[in-house]
Amino acid sequence: MEINFLILLAATLIPLVVGFIWYHKKVFGAAWMNAAGVTEDSAKNANMGLIFGVTILFSFFIAFMLQAIVIHQFSVFGLLSQQPDFQTEGSESSVMLKRFQELYWGSYRTFKHGAFHGTLTAIFFAIPILGINSLFERKGFKYIAINGGYWIISLSLMGGVICAFS
Repeated sequence: MEINFLILLAATLIPLVVGFIWYHKKVFGAAWMNAAGVTEDSAKNANMGLIFGVTILFSFFIAFMLQAIVIHQFSVFGLLSQQPDFQTEGSESSVMLKRFQELYWGSYRTFKHGAFHGTLTAIFFAIPILGINSLFERKGFKYIAINGGYWIISLSLMGGVICAFS
């Protein structure tokens, strides 16, 4: 199964674009700064090059793994490609994969389907991780809700783009 790195790079930029809007002072930026304990001075003194660079790297990691969640065909390919005779033309596993590709390779490959799984990933994976860290950091519900909303939108859009265009 081929990986479309161009689409993954496009999906990598989604958290940045959503973040520019979501964390703008007129949207949730002021509330987030208050909930996070960030001041104007501390924000100005941050190393933004490092922050954006690591954000892009981590966003790529998320996009790379999200494709396995939103594109169901990865599971079948992963299962069959591990069979000892997979590379042998006419073997049971290679014939099964070819037949599966003919019948189902395009199934559930829509923006809507990817967005659905991206949303589920945010709700059942990203937000619990964020929530646990936030509780130990003594952050309040408002902090979790603002960041959780951001990840629901970001992962939904990332999942939709990856599923529809990969």
